[in-house]
Amino acid sequence: MSYCIAIDGPAASGKSTIARRVAEKLNIAYINTGSLYRAVALAANRAGRDLASLDRGFLDTLKLEYVKSGSGSYELKLNGEFPGAALRTAEVAAGASCVATQPVVRDYLLGVQRGFAGGQLVVMEGRDIGTVIFPDAVVKIFLTASPEERARRRLAQDGEMPDGATLAEVAREIAARDKQDSERAVAPLKPAPDAILVDTTGFSLDQAVETITGLIARKLQESGTCITK
Repeated sequence: MSYCIAIDGPAASGKSTIARRVAEKLNIAYINTGSLYRAVALAANRAGRDLASLDRGFLDTLKLEYVKSGSGSYELKLNGEFPGAALRTAEVAAGASCVATQPVVRDYLLGVQRGFAGGQLVVMEGRDIGTVIFPDAVVKIFLTASPEERARRRLAQDGEMPDGATLAEVAREIAARDKQDSERAVAPLKPAPDAILVDTTGFSLDQAVETITGLIARKLQESGTCITK
């Protein structure tokens, strides 16, 4: 059993925001693994590399690490620097979706992600945490919401979509990405058989966090796992 609370789900399902808040409530580390794919895309763009044909040689030159900040949260460093807002542009988001389809990138990041989880309980959020990265995670949550709900959330995120994007356009893009991620040969988007499915359509952020924190607490109690493990 891995001391990992795995939170999966499709694009704009609230994974990142909810996972961060849950980790804060439980006072444990939060790791956003989706940022790793964005970091790879950002590094490749900066190096002038073709996102569709990255190789292990290039990937092995990258240094990806989560560092605890003064506030106590964990932040991603790429090659010794905090990329910050550069990870949240529309260009990098599209690039992350592209590199995530490549087996060489997923194999490289598999080791990176597993290296972040030691003997302490952590919240890890990403597309295949509960199915591929940590199939033996102590708790698995799969979040979802309607495409329209997710489109509204995505539009509310600064820098995530081009200026002038409409709700209908974003909903279509999200539906297309769901199809691409669900049908890809490597690590397709799907809930683990033992994951708890939570549809957050119509939930406020506080309602979603309270619901999921309660589910996690019950699962940890059932498994005999302590928060301070």
